[in-house]
Amino acid sequence: MPAPFLWLGAGAIAMLASVKYSNDKELEKSVGHLPGHSDVKVKPVNGGIVTCGIYGFFEHTGIWVDGNILELKGNGLIRGISPNRFLQERSGENIYIACDESNQPLIQLDTADRAVSQLFSYSEYDVIKNNCHKFVWQCISGEDFTLTRFSELNQKIAQHFTTTVNWHPIDY
Repeated sequence: MPAPFLWLGAGAIAMLASVKYSNDKELEKSVGHLPGHSDVKVKPVNGGIVTCGIYGFFEHTGIWVDGNILELKGNGLIRGISPNRFLQERSGENIYIACDESNQPLIQLDTADRAVSQLFSYSEYDVIKNNCHKFVWQCISGEDFTLTRFSELNQKIAQHFTTTVNWHPIDY
């Protein structure tokens, strides 16, 4: 009887891989360097947009503030955590920061303040309608706009800053 479960698992992995591939195709339009495609290290700055990988299929995003990362956790808590904790229980070994073509972090003036103002509050988490990407976009723009995928966040960032997004590993 385990054979059907193996086939079901293989099908789920294939589906996740196809979703990741389609996201990468969409990213080509707005991203110059995907996370992991550049070795140029960049010092993070307050309000910087950061990401790390989750088991090779997804990305988790947050906002850099005073040496910590503010994130929307899966239980709905908006919290500040260390870079090491940001990577814990995820597959990524590096944290990446969104930069322009000159390797300067993309910063919106009020991003850090918006993130800090939500610290220790709860926002009902939903993987589709209210996730880390939506939280990050709200911090950048002040807009309450649903973003489901990392590719959608990158498109919004590229439009907002009128540049292609280049993800570089942080140097901390």
